[in-house]
Amino acid sequence: MAGHVENISSEKAWGGDGSPFRISYGKQWMWMFLVSDALTFGGLLTAYGFARHQADAWPIGEETFNAMPFLGNGYPLLYVALMTFILIVSSVTMVLAVEAAHRLDKKGVTKWLLLTVVGGAFFVGSQGWEWYHFIHGTHNGITLTSEGWATISDIVYGANNVVTDITLSFGRGVELTGAEALSVYDPNAATMQGANLIENEYVPMVPQYADFFFFITGFHGFHVFSGVVFNLIILINVVRGVYDKRGHYEMVEKVGLYWHFVDLVWVFVFTFFYLV
Repeated sequence: MAGHVENISSEKAWGGDGSPFRISYGKQWMWMFLVSDALTFGGLLTAYGFARHQADAWPIGEETFNAMPFLGNGYPLLYVALMTFILIVSSVTMVLAVEAAHRLDKKGVTKWLLLTVVGGAFFVGSQGWEWYHFIHGTHNGITLTSEGWATISDIVYGANNVVTDITLSFGRGVELTGAEALSVYDPNAATMQGANLIENEYVPMVPQYADFFFFITGFHGFHVFSGVVFNLIILINVVRGVYDKRGHYEMVEKVGLYWHFVDLVWVFVFTFFYLV
């Protein structure tokens, strides 16, 4: 009939399973936050890569991070690998928590979310220990020799505190011992131990390395710590039955998005600082 206007339902108008905008405001804004946060981390890692490309020397990951708690040095990247593994496992437990949430399984959500909190707390504590070790440095620090900066792997003192034997490491397996090491060593030369925002023993010619390390890993660590707090709050609400009363566990899914993002970012941070 001429002039007749047919009323079409929204489902029919879209012609698919539903509107592509069918998403809660909470998920929408979480995604927007994650995109902006990804750009922030991307900028930081790009700046790090540019600085490394411009530098003549750069710390070696397996020589810089080779300590284990209570065991000392000699375990290249082992502890940071354990940290990474625990964080990845926590991402798996978060997936299981979200899956249980879809089934409205309160006990399942509680169990898996609790394990996620424990894994995140372990990572934060481990990162704090890594910072402590990085700041403290090696046992004897480094010294400036006639051959350049070298790590004092071992040193022996005789009478009147005179050095009688020393082992110097110049990186990548290059070492001098005995008379050869003593010939390039000067006890009055500049020494350095650990790292701060001004200097670092790992590559003295590149003081900005420690700046990048503290800022980027610290920024990520703050994200993990925040995620642990968020997950703990959600866990408490799950135990109290808050989401049972609402009839859904969408908050678990939203905090899960954040947690997966934090895990993914660590993969890039781990690669840039420890592996490359």
